[in-house]
Amino acid sequence: MSALLDSLANGFCGSDARRAELDAALLAGLPGPRSEAWKYTSLRQLERRSFSPAPLTAPSVDTALLTDIASPRLVFVNGRPVQALSDLSGLPAGVQVQTLSSALQDGEEALRFLGRRFERSEEVFARLNAALADEGVLVRVEDGAQIEVPLQLVFISAAGDTDLAWHHRHLIELRAGATLGVVEHHLHVGDAAHLDNTLVHVHLAQDAVLSHARVQADSAKATTLLRTDAVLARNAQYRRIDLELGAALSRHELNVRLEGDNAQLTANGVLLGNGRRHVDTRLGIEHIARDTNSEMLWRGVAANRSRVVFHGGIHIRAGADGTDANLSNKNLLLSADAEIDTQPTLVIDADEVKAAHGATVGQLDANALFYLRSRGLPAPQAQALLSAAFCHEPLNALDARLTEQLRRQLDLALAQAGVA
Repeated sequence: MSALLDSLANGFCGSDARRAELDAALLAGLPGPRSEAWKYTSLRQLERRSFSPAPLTAPSVDTALLTDIASPRLVFVNGRPVQALSDLSGLPAGVQVQTLSSALQDGEEALRFLGRRFERSEEVFARLNAALADEGVLVRVEDGAQIEVPLQLVFISAAGDTDLAWHHRHLIELRAGATLGVVEHHLHVGDAAHLDNTLVHVHLAQDAVLSHARVQADSAKATTLLRTDAVLARNAQYRRIDLELGAALSRHELNVRLEGDNAQLTANGVLLGNGRRHVDTRLGIEHIARDTNSEMLWRGVAANRSRVVFHGGIHIRAGADGTDANLSNKNLLLSADAEIDTQPTLVIDADEVKAAHGATVGQLDANALFYLRSRGLPAPQAQALLSAAFCHEPLNALDARLTEQLRRQLDLALAQAGVA
């Protein structure tokens, strides 16, 4: 057994069903390069590391870190909710927000999503989450509730004497005709080298609309492993933007099933690689019902000795006639020592569909650089201007106010990375 799995198993405290999930994960072990899903992401360094379970009491952090994050908000520090930093007093009627730990006091039987099982060997971190998750957020919106104020979820990793691991399990459930906005902030204090293994379930009933922004700006030493499984019913809309701006190793698996007729997905993102960071994003989009639509626009930037990995998988099932699916992944390679691996895939088992997918890897346009230089801009400033413009396009999937907030955070990250 690897040092990683051994250390995580030491933190187990759960039911027999959860023990079975843990045993399955330990038996399968960590996926290696022969696993197609992990072909471009090596876990050799991670498997030699050990982590301690996150203690029940979170360390204190400076409240100034939350100055620009409005309420209602729920704040976690090192995997634990902190009531003193949270403020749900302005939460509108029609939406319920609860921590997983408080919900577990009523027993696991009341939380059906915890019973989800994972069978494939490459799903080892989902299996570990199923066995070890003891905290998270449950968000439920009632039928027809129109929630205008976005819910802010803040996850802070704070450096300490020990490298910690936490396993979050989240549920976002919108019932028929409900509308909600969620903004996730992943921040850090100091050079935290923790492990965050999170699994998110998104359930959208008929006519529900969810706008979801996630800004991952964790420590340059952190490891963040995220899996999102979303199911969309008839006429449901899921609009999502992911900014991968931090962590030494970050991996996100976004799986979306469009199960109802006319369901719509917009999933955009920006992957920023700098230093020796490894950024991995995998999309698994399944069109199952008729007349469904998916639009995905992703931008990647790799500088220094970083590596950016992107897999965009679309499967249009038999009977999903009328589907319109589009995926674009464009990447900037800013260093000879950086690497970008992109793999768009499209499987069509239906007849009357429209689908397009493509990927490019290149450098900044020499003519555009020359034009800006000829107008008096220094080379670094010209490169920064073009790089920022290249990354801004995916941000337009959400409303203008949120887009501007995301643009500011992205520009700051680009500047700190020396890209802009």
